[in-house]
Amino acid sequence: MKRPTKPVAHTDVGAYALGVLDAAEAARFEEHLAGCDRCAAELDDLMGLSPLLADARESAPDPEAVVAVPGPGLLDGLLAEVGAVRRTRRRRRLYLVAAAAVLVAGGPLATYALTSGDADESPEHLAAYARTMYEHGEKAGTVDPVTKVAASVSLERRAWGTHVALKLGNVRGPLTCDLVAVGKGGAEQTVTTWAVPAGGYGLKDGATKWNKEPLYTHGGAAMNRSSIDRFEVRTLDGRRLAQIKV
Repeated sequence: MKRPTKPVAHTDVGAYALGVLDAAEAARFEEHLAGCDRCAAELDDLMGLSPLLADARESAPDPEAVVAVPGPGLLDGLLAEVGAVRRTRRRRRLYLVAAAAVLVAGGPLATYALTSGDADESPEHLAAYARTMYEHGEKAGTVDPVTKVAASVSLERRAWGTHVALKLGNVRGPLTCDLVAVGKGGAEQTVTTWAVPAGGYGLKDGATKWNKEPLYTHGGAAMNRSSIDRFEVRTLDGRRLAQIKV
């Protein structure tokens, strides 16, 4: 299904939140957003979507058994977050958003997270959960001298490896990023991935409250804490945004 070349009023919130609009579309939507309380409220509702997708990696009981197809259950979960306004037109848009969400999160696990039916896995709950997880554990952070991206991690030793919570700010999109654990011997493991919308995260000049707040997300590495040398925040095309020595 081809996505419209121009945004339709009140219907581009989900696509903007996941960073699937191109630069021109995102700019037009941000102009609309500045004067639309309804879209701003819906965007706030969707602010926990990226942490929700990342959290699926830990919560899925049988990843191989989940089919990586954005079906009606995934769509209904997204529709529940953005409300019932202009449902028919928005349904077409959110099929695209659902597909993008599956790709950003790394496949079938995203479908599991959004269709599990657990009320405690709402975007709002999981965003708050990621923030709470960050408050515990051993912390290290940095502000990159080149990109100015502010990144910090909170680490907890687990029997299976190391739990990692990330706080990320002063980053502009649209981008797709990952957090990579780098071992003392040079081995690498991806901790989590997420999308940065055009409006960005943790920006003092952000267009909305949501853009001004940092991103909180979390995941895990199979490495023992003592084996980890650093973490790197990278774009999926390999550009490093920040390096955190631990």
